[in-house]
Amino acid sequence: MKSILVAEDQTDIRNLLVLNLRAAGYDVTEASDGQTALSLALAHRHDLLVLDLMMPGLDGLEVCKTLRARGHSMPILMLTAKSTELDRVLGLELGADDYLTKPFSLAELLARVKALLRRAEMLLAAQQASAQSGATLRLGDIEISPSRRHVMVRGQVQEFTALEFDLLLHFVQHPGHVFSRSQLLNAVWGYSHDGYEHTVTTHINRLRAKLEADPMRPQWILTVRGAGYKFREAT
Repeated sequence: MKSILVAEDQTDIRNLLVLNLRAAGYDVTEASDGQTALSLALAHRHDLLVLDLMMPGLDGLEVCKTLRARGHSMPILMLTAKSTELDRVLGLELGADDYLTKPFSLAELLARVKALLRRAEMLLAAQQASAQSGATLRLGDIEISPSRRHVMVRGQVQEFTALEFDLLLHFVQHPGHVFSRSQLLNAVWGYSHDGYEHTVTTHINRLRAKLEADPMRPQWILTVRGAGYKFREAT
């Protein structure tokens, strides 16, 4: 049974989330504030964290930032009542895997949870397969070890979140192929939903910041106007 930690300070919303997630077959632990959520996440293994942005004490951004800084890679689905682009970007920049803006339907929440858990399972399977092959990918000054989830750029080790690494690996395994944001959502995040393509854009920008000598003039992850993105074929 998959274990989910729900961190939400509004009692009615938290109860509704817990009730429906348990009805869907998940083992659910709940927290009503950020500090409790962080303590539970650090002390116990969970397969997914559903994390509200605005909570008393530590807010969701600080919880997310602390977990990622301590090496915790479990998927994080952030909930926010704010609809500004800045709030969504901040959550993604600090390591959240996905977000939902309140109000949202329970059906959509359950679909996102299922997709994130499925992606985590696929990630584990890919890691095991890569460990058996031991192959290292080299593209110019970029060196990628899928089995160790290790990336070196121009001789320097670069840290990537689990989802950033998955997106990079998807690109390098399909050099020259143009992907729309919707296709990338479906392939890497595990779902495609109108209105959430900004998630892809944010992660593309983060990859460029880590891979490119000049992120404003990318040489590897290229924008194909009106179509999407592609990874440059090595010459």
